[in-house]
Amino acid sequence: MITIYHNPRCSKSRETLALVQAHADESQLALQVIDYQKAPLNFDELQKLLAALANGDGDGDVQAMLRNNESEYASLKLASADTATALSAIAAHPHLLQRPIVTYQNKAAIGRPPEHVLTLFKKA
Repeated sequence: MITIYHNPRCSKSRETLALVQAHADESQLALQVIDYQKAPLNFDELQKLLAALANGDGDGDVQAMLRNNESEYASLKLASADTATALSAIAAHPHLLQRPIVTYQNKAAIGRPPEHVLTLFKKA
C-alpha cells in the first residue's frame, strides 16, 4: 500500500497525489490518502514517519519534516530543537509537517519536487 500525507490546499501536494495515483493505478496498488490536518499524527506515528524518511531519501534529520516558514517554527525555536521537541511540535501543530510525504514499503520521501517521491517505486 502507498500512503500520502496530503494537504488538499497545497499545489505541490495535489501534484504529488496525481503522480502517486497514476503509479498506484498502473501498478494495481492500494492508495491511502491522509489529510494530516484533519487526522493529525501523534508522536509515535511521527517517529515512524521520520524513520521511514531515513530509510527512503534522507538521513533522518527531523528538520526535513518541518515547514520552516510557519510562525510556530520561529516562536517555538524549532531551528535548534532536538528530535523529540520537533516531533512534539508537529503533533501539536500539524501544519508544521512538511508536505506531502509519501510512504511505501517502510520508506518515505517528501514530494518537493513532486517527482522526488517516484524514487520510492524504483526497483532495487
